[in-house]
Amino acid sequence: MDPPYCGGAKAVFGELPDFDFGRYTFLVSYLPEASGDGMEHRNSTIVTSSRPLATSAKDNIGTVAHEFFHAWNVERIRPASLEPFDFTSTNMSGELWFAEGFTSYYTDLTLVRAGILSMEEYLQNLSGLMNYVLLSPGSKLHSPVEMSYQAPFVDAAVSVDPVNRGNTFISYYSYGELLGLALDLRLRTEFEEKSLDGFMRFVWERYGESEIPYTLSNLQAALAEYSGSREFAETFFAKHIHGNELPDMKELFSRLGIALEPANQNRGSLGRAYWQEKNDQLVLGSYTLRGTPLYEAGLDKGDVLLQLNGQAVNSKAMLDSLLAGSRAGDEVALLYSRFGEERKVTLELEADPELKLVPQEKAGKKQLRLREEWLESKVK
Repeated sequence: MDPPYCGGAKAVFGELPDFDFGRYTFLVSYLPEASGDGMEHRNSTIVTSSRPLATSAKDNIGTVAHEFFHAWNVERIRPASLEPFDFTSTNMSGELWFAEGFTSYYTDLTLVRAGILSMEEYLQNLSGLMNYVLLSPGSKLHSPVEMSYQAPFVDAAVSVDPVNRGNTFISYYSYGELLGLALDLRLRTEFEEKSLDGFMRFVWERYGESEIPYTLSNLQAALAEYSGSREFAETFFAKHIHGNELPDMKELFSRLGIALEPANQNRGSLGRAYWQEKNDQLVLGSYTLRGTPLYEAGLDKGDVLLQLNGQAVNSKAMLDSLLAGSRAGDEVALLYSRFGEERKVTLELEADPELKLVPQEKAGKKQLRLREEWLESKVK
């Protein structure tokens, strides 16, 4: 009997791949000293993590489900840009938003359909995805294809010099996951009995079973043929794949009776930032993001926040407490230290940009039906 997450992937494509020797092998190692990773192979996967099963089973099973989905998408539905693979040089591909990103979309979705994740847990995970992709400055600079080309520089690669990728890059895993979600919702709501499940099966039958490598133009043509609309496929690829226009996720979620809304309505914020607590100090752990109050005020990686409005700050919890009653537009005075030199600055808070997904209590029958069909169990 297939594990439920395996059955969920199988249901999308309609069949298992023809595994060599008739089997697929999971090699897993969960040890305190292990580094976290998952690597797909044609008939197996190896997964390592320092997270214990007792407390992180759902996180760990997500990696397993992701790598198993690759048995179809990447190992057999394979981009021509990676054929033949050259182990002596860098292999660049513009299709990783599909190969990795669409696989990431199905990672949690198959777990929901298998009953491992609840809808509430799934929407919480998707809220994190919305916050990362929709609020990242990098979306204004590069398309998913161009983000995919950066894989050799970001996927386990180490740069000698400091880099400011928070302002220029969005992971093709996450970018592609959002695009897979957007395409799924559009197919389900704009076409009769169409979905990303059906499109993935179409691509599998066209390119995966026969193991004919695909190109970007092949994917666009496949979407046109599957949807029955050449215009839809051309527009989607022009805007969201070759271009960097983000889909209107708020409008798409509303079709399923789910609201994408501010998590903290009107609360003031210094902007999205990664804070680290070091030696009883609160330190900016990464470069500040373009357009945020911290960025506009000149603060950057390594700066130590000492005071906010004259109140000492040495933890993220303390900073959140001091900002709890603030509103967008409020002015605050910061005292911070850079290379041991204290500096003062006054800045205006922005509205807290954090987003959340909330199922609507008064969703209509059609919205509820579409939501149920999206999340329904495909395990057979």
